[in-house]
Amino acid sequence: MKIALACLLLLAATTTMAAVRADRVLVLKSARVLHLYQGPRLLASYPVALGFSPLGHKRQEGDGRTPEGRYVLDVKKADSGYYKAIHISYPDARDLAAARQRGVAAGGAVMLHGQRNGFGWASWLTQRRDWTHGCIALSNADMEAVWQAVDAGTAIEIRP
Repeated sequence: MKIALACLLLLAATTTMAAVRADRVLVLKSARVLHLYQGPRLLASYPVALGFSPLGHKRQEGDGRTPEGRYVLDVKKADSGYYKAIHISYPDARDLAAARQRGVAAGGAVMLHGQRNGFGWASWLTQRRDWTHGCIALSNADMEAVWQAVDAGTAIEIRP
């Protein structure tokens, strides 16, 4: 009886968490953490890896920086080269104008994603350093949780 009750409580907690939707994502680059919020309530936090040159805002294609600012998670891609991916709406009009003024390409294809397909087992190692070209990487398990909690159109803020 006690085991059945414990299983029922665990199932209820799991079902409730699966139904909870985040309405905002906050990434703190200096802390290497992604937070999911619903209103003012913190739902969950996950460690992340960033671009291989993480200091500062992304200024151009190939600089290895992860952008900073307010964007939108606009498209979910289940068929990515990485374990699930959610596109970040970088570059916006300001990013494009700044890059154009410097005579460079702003870059794009910045995503939240899991590990490269086939290498999920290595996240214990890869997540210890910044390795992407400007994306925000999570372990596959953490990416799955974010994927379930976030809809296309959710706001994301990336802070230094």
